[in-house]
Amino acid sequence: MNKRIEDLCNRQVEREGYSSNLYLAMAVWAENKGYPGIASWLYAQAEEERVHFLKFIKYINERGGCAVIPAFKQPPVEYKNVQKLFDDVLKHERFITASINEIVEATIEEKDFNTNNFLQWFLTEQVEEEASVRTIIDKLKLVGTESLYIFDRDVITLRQPAGKAAE
Repeated sequence: MNKRIEDLCNRQVEREGYSSNLYLAMAVWAENKGYPGIASWLYAQAEEERVHFLKFIKYINERGGCAVIPAFKQPPVEYKNVQKLFDDVLKHERFITASINEIVEATIEEKDFNTNNFLQWFLTEQVEEEASVRTIIDKLKLVGTESLYIFDRDVITLRQPAGKAAE
């Protein structure tokens, strides 16, 4: 495996693992604030990010590289409100999209077509992720703070099964 690509993929291992921990921390916050539906959505999101984390690890090793399991920094544990939490989710998903795009660009420069092919699933997945979070933010704006009970009850229905867009 090309060293530059291996390093970028290992960086993505860290980012996907951190993503899982970030969504776990957000789920804990939501659960403690009395939003079980939002917590369920975030727990499912955390599990999906863990799957992404493992996909990168397995891919690096399959290609003859050496996946590195890093220590993860502590994610934030407090949020001003539900709107701010989902704004942060969207900001983070955009960061992950940019990170994957950077690896894709490097695969083109290095002519690593196998890794480029591997990353196509993630590109499609990120389109789904960002669209899903934008939909949630739009719904939050529509219901306002007075209808958070109904939003919390229904938010899990806005979540697609993992990888649905990539099928």
